[in-house]
Amino acid sequence: MKLAGKTAVVTGAASGMGRAIVELYGAEGANVVVADINEEGVKEVAAEIEKNGGKAASFTVNVGKIDEVKKLIAFAVETYGTLDVLVNNAGVMDGFEPVGEISDEKWDRIFDINTKGVMAAMREVIPIFREKGAGNIINIASTGGENGAHAGVAYGASKHAVVGMTKNTGFMYAEEGIRCNAIAPGAVNTNIGTSMTNISEFGMARCGKTHALSPRTGEASEIAAAALFLASEESSFVNGVVLTVDGGWTASF
Repeated sequence: MKLAGKTAVVTGAASGMGRAIVELYGAEGANVVVADINEEGVKEVAAEIEKNGGKAASFTVNVGKIDEVKKLIAFAVETYGTLDVLVNNAGVMDGFEPVGEISDEKWDRIFDINTKGVMAAMREVIPIFREKGAGNIINIASTGGENGAHAGVAYGASKHAVVGMTKNTGFMYAEEGIRCNAIAPGAVNTNIGTSMTNISEFGMARCGKTHALSPRTGEASEIAAAALFLASEESSFVNGVVLTVDGGWTASF
């Protein structure tokens, strides 16, 4: 098992990519904390992991609230005695609004969840990792964090910020045994679309021009496989990297 004896926290783990990641980690021997705002969902996923022979605990959290993020990391350490891997997967979409249409309220909500929540969780685990002299952070960014044509201005900017935090953190703590990488998924079959409201017809039409170039829609399990690689010792020399997993979509531009 590639993660035997490791403890991992995965946010946004009640569905989609987060669920696929936490289930794979559990199958690979990790003690996992299934974290999500969906209380019923995290309990269901944790129970399924334990049913299959893994070790799992559930925690209900709104990553847009820093005090709840702090409680999540404390819970993981209290439950398993330590923490080795943090996967910041929780995120929400905008409505494809360009800058001329975005509201202050939606901008703040997206940044609170997609960016500030990631920063807060990273900030909480760094002292733990520094004391241990080891630790691994995996941020789920997006191909929308590498270019400007996959979503609206708020989502794109929030994921660009995640890419920047990833690279900075990977560099800053590289000499202390701490790694920080990101995955940039392309189009993946998840339910993130349910977080979209007041969709901009103009923005959707513009982004649709590049979305039409995607060779296919990926599956959550394919992102989970990349997350397992980055969490394992197989990627021990990989740090500060954004791993694009999009079936070749962004190779076209």
